[in-house]
Amino acid sequence: MTALAVIPARYASVRFPGKPLVRETGKFLIQHVVERVLAARRVARVLVATDDARIADAVRSFGGAVAMTRADHASGTDRIAEVLEALGPDAGEIVLNVQGDEPEIDPADLDRLVERLERERDLPAATLACAFREDADPGDPNAVKVVTDLAGRALYFSRARIPYPRGDGGAGRCLLHLGVYAYRRGFVAEFAGWPASELERVERLEQLRILEHGRPIGVEIVERASIGVDTPEDYRRFVERWRAQTGVSETGQHRAG
Repeated sequence: MTALAVIPARYASVRFPGKPLVRETGKFLIQHVVERVLAARRVARVLVATDDARIADAVRSFGGAVAMTRADHASGTDRIAEVLEALGPDAGEIVLNVQGDEPEIDPADLDRLVERLERERDLPAATLACAFREDADPGDPNAVKVVTDLAGRALYFSRARIPYPRGDGGAGRCLLHLGVYAYRRGFVAEFAGWPASELERVERLEQLRILEHGRPIGVEIVERASIGVDTPEDYRRFVERWRAQTGVSETGQHRAG
C-alpha cells in the first residue's frame, strides 16, 4: 500500500514570514521537504497545499505538484481535508500530513507510519514520537509530550510534562511528540468536521480532538526527531548542515576534497 503525502504551506508566519521560499542552498525550503518526502518508499504522490500564488509558482518551478486551497483554514488538517474532498477516491486510502518546514525528515519514518496503518486496520491515525535528548527540557511547553498504552497507542498529549515524576516512582518515560501524521482518507473529513474540543482548546493541540472523540492514535517511536525550521536562526543552522553534507560553499561551488 502506498500513500498520498500532502504538505500544507502558507506564506504568513509570525516568527519567519515567507519561510517556504527561502533558498540560500539554491533550492526553496519547500523543495527540500518535497524531495525528502518523495524519497519514502511508501509515498506514491506528493502535493503541496497552499493558498499563496508565490508558493505555488515556486513549487511548479521545480516540477512539484500543487493543490490550491482557500485562505481561511484554521489548521493544516483543514487544508488537507479540502484537498482530499477535491481528489475524492483518487487520493487513495492513506494520506500523510507532513509539515512544510521539515527539510531533514527521515523518509523511513514516513514509511513506518504507512505500515502502521496497514497493519492495524482499526487505527484512523498514526503519528511519531521519540525520546527526549539528554540536554532537552521536557518541561518546555513548546515541546509537546505524549504517553502511550502498552499497545503503543496515545493515552494523552500535553504541553505539560507527562507523566509527572513524583516521589520515588521514577521519572517515567517522557516522549517528545513529532507533528507528522498518517490518516485514513475517510477519517480526515470526519476529523475536520468536528468542532474544536475542550481539551484541544485548553492545550492548543488539535490531536486531542481525536482522543476526546474516543478514536485511537497509533504512536510510532523513532530514533530521533528531525530538526524543523521555525526561525531564521533554525534555517541558518540547516544551511550550514546542508553545506557540510554536500560540500557546497556559499558561492555554490563544490569544495575541493
